Amino acid sequence: MLSKLQQLGINSDGRYASDDELQFMDNYINSFDARVEAYRRIKAVETEIVEAVFAKIQASHPKALLIRGEDTQIKWKQDTLRVLRHSAMTVLLDDPELLRQQFLYWFQTIMQAFGAQEACNVTYLVMQDVVKQILPKDIAGLLCPILEMNRNLLGAQLRDL
Repeated sequence: MLSKLQQLGINSDGRYASDDELQFMDNYINSFDARVEAYRRIKAVETEIVEAVFAKIQASHPKALLIRGEDTQIKWKQDTLRVLRHSAMTVLLDDPELLRQQFLYWFQTIMQAFGAQEACNVTYLVMQDVVKQILPKDIAGLLCPILEMNRNLLGAQLRDL
């Protein structure tokens, strides 16, 4: 939303915006209550989501959190919670571009430096399944595309870029 507003301001400098250019605002206003509810629900179950993802990774990919021979479970939980919170804010604001520009590109560099791309790939793939189990379908529908964007950016290997 914020990125779209900024772009609208740039594109319509010195003129009135057209109805078509304003359509995204109508869409956002119409979805606002659902986005606030989704944000609140994600916030209420964030620990449950992260713990369920952790348990599934431990069961299906036990070595995924061993990065360069180091057990990264504590750091993984902190980072995963941080990304989930940014993702929830993205649901609220309906602004994936803001998330990408102000957080994911920076965090991607860190994940690449630590060689954590495979852990990220597994994490955000598993998280989509967990979210679909824990959250109502409409809320999962808002969050899962953002989790997929996280997986694509954070889980990308250097050769993929």
